Amino acid sequence: MMGYFYLAIAIIAEVAATSALKASEEFTKLVPSLVVIVGYGLAFYLLSLVLRTIPVGITYALWAGLGIVLVALVGAVVYKQTPDLPAILGMGLIVAGVIVINVFSKTVNH
Repeated sequence: MMGYFYLAIAIIAEVAATSALKASEEFTKLVPSLVVIVGYGLAFYLLSLVLRTIPVGITYALWAGLGIVLVALVGAVVYKQTPDLPAILGMGLIVAGVIVINVFSKTVNH
């Protein structure tokens, strides 16, 4: 169960880091640049812990799928970059894929 907890924190750290990339203005702003560096460092460290207990394919599906959706949400709220209908549908399909993997795959420990 700790693997999923670490994965959730890793995803949050990665989303924060990715979202701060725009605010860093090509690493010319100190605080957002530090958020990027610390966020990615924390995310990848925690991801290495996750891989002890969750298969790499499942981990990456959750990491990528949830990360895409959360970064899009942050982009919409913080940067006013609202996704259009095809983008929303595509993200919905990604989320559906993550759900299918976690509910039906035999590689996931239920």
